Amino acid sequence: MIRRFRGESVHKVDQKGRVSVPAPFRRVLEDGDPDWGPGQNPTLVLIYGMPSGCLEGFTVEGATRLDEKVSKLPSFSPQRKALERLLNTQSIYAQVDENGRMVLPQKIRERFNLTEEALFAGMGEHFQVWAPADYAQDMVDLDAWRDGLAEGEDPFAALDALPGGES
Repeated sequence: MIRRFRGESVHKVDQKGRVSVPAPFRRVLEDGDPDWGPGQNPTLVLIYGMPSGCLEGFTVEGATRLDEKVSKLPSFSPQRKALERLLNTQSIYAQVDENGRMVLPQKIRERFNLTEEALFAGMGEHFQVWAPADYAQDMVDLDAWRDGLAEGEDPFAALDALPGGES
């Protein structure tokens, strides 16, 4: 069974940039770190180059899957170079400490306004870290999109058309 990042929670960011990682997220990070073992702290990848307006967190294996997709693009193509820069150059490894916290570097805290609180949002294969006010605005935008759907239109219906779907 593959564990997924689910749910949302807000955590304090201390002056040193330490923030608690939600306990259920830690279990997913452990499962997705090939070097993790009992009594050890899991490693993760934080990507700050994506255009989402938030910090994106991946297990080591999840980040590797992204890298493998990018590697399928033609070498030295503009798209591959851009994605490598956004996903690899603008990312860091982080580690969950024995108290369940990770450190957000100053540069990242400033870029995403993570100075007092950080909202963790599970996204299935990865998670996002938002400033709570920015997340609230993103949810307003999501609600507007949902409100713009035609009456009776079900955004989940498209899932049935995918390989392995019910149709």
